[in-house]
Amino acid sequence: MLDWIATVTGARRARRGRQLQSLWGGYGELFRVELDGGVAPTAVVKWVRPPAHAQATVSDVRKRRSYDVEAAFYRDVATRCDDTCRVARLYGSRIDGGEWWFVLEDLDSAGFAMRHDDADATSLAACLGWLAAFHARFLGDAGEGLWPTGTYWHLATRTDELPAIADPALRELAPIVDARLAAAHHQTILHGDPKEANFCFAADGGSVAAVDFQYAGRGCAMKDVAYLLYGRSDDDAAHLDTYFRELRATLARSSGAVDLAALEAEWRALYPFARLDFCRFLAGWRPALWQRDRRGQEYVARFTAGELP
Repeated sequence: MLDWIATVTGARRARRGRQLQSLWGGYGELFRVELDGGVAPTAVVKWVRPPAHAQATVSDVRKRRSYDVEAAFYRDVATRCDDTCRVARLYGSRIDGGEWWFVLEDLDSAGFAMRHDDADATSLAACLGWLAAFHARFLGDAGEGLWPTGTYWHLATRTDELPAIADPALRELAPIVDARLAAAHHQTILHGDPKEANFCFAADGGSVAAVDFQYAGRGCAMKDVAYLLYGRSDDDAAHLDTYFRELRATLARSSGAVDLAALEAEWRALYPFARLDFCRFLAGWRPALWQRDRRGQEYVARFTAGELP
């Protein structure tokens, strides 16, 4: 495999370096390779090898499909991203014996070596700017080869978790909220998992690149934004203003004819639904964790009482 990595990077030789992290659920690892010659001194390899005990459960099938989606993203979508929604360059990918290999640009070497689990205001604004630029670039795109519905928590993949939701109002609202988001007139390609850990930051925190596109697919942009902002103690309204300011600026520079006022009005109105949709996921996926999420429960209560704009 190292010979193949050397070939796709144009290197004379590739040497395995240290492991960077394990993949979720024991499905493989990320590791760095050192290159003699070639496109860069180093690259990052994502090696997906499902564990032997993973036997065609719903979760396993979804995970395996997610790596096909990620391959399609890097092949067909990432090449259309610019510096406003920076992603790693794909040097090569392959599927061999039920394993997936991705050889990617080392974003650390490209100037994005910082990571944050709890981004400060500057870094969070950079993440929101990245999402705005990404959503603007792919506004109306069919997302061919990606998930028909982006994100890993949408209702169609989580119906078996509904009985675990203790709040009957949240259970009853689930299909209504899902349908409302799916019916949005303005759709785009979603990152699908835009937590802070999936952003790589420049040293000043003001510019970012994103990774991990297993759940990229079509949908309402507010699902990405609500996911990124969930659980923060500061004001959603100010962060939404940042997002829409960046979105308007990006779309104003594009050649497409977009009714900016109509788009913003629709997405702002759908933000509470996107946040409630994520509350539904948490309540069904981890009921014990949800029981401790007082802010989330309060949000659901305010939504059902009609107190949200």
